[in-house]
Amino acid sequence: MSNIKDTLDTLINIDGALGCAIVDYTSGMILGSQGGGVDLELAAAGNSNVVKAKLHTMESLGIKGGIEDILITLSDQLHIIRPSITNEGLFIYLVLDKGKANLALARRKVSDIESSLSRV
Repeated sequence: MSNIKDTLDTLINIDGALGCAIVDYTSGMILGSQGGGVDLELAAAGNSNVVKAKLHTMESLGIKGGIEDILITLSDQLHIIRPSITNEGLFIYLVLDKGKANLALARRKVSDIESSLSRV
């Protein structure tokens, strides 16, 4: 089981990582962050709305289950949003340099990291 600091230390060491954060999407507030690539405070608030909108849409459509991850591809960056299973209301946010990152490997590592995140 990892705490927030250990989780962030592991995330920022993923190949191509520019920045990362653990976010409470109910409030849009960051619990911890490292690095940059974008304004992580602003991104946390905006991506909290993305997660809430997707959950609302899934509920409206009667889709059962949860979100595994949300991938946002930009011209130079990849953004991975991974809601926590063990910590409802939280998500991991990872910003990657598109030219340096291996998306499949990054998604796998974020999944493994999320599953080891201890209850906050």
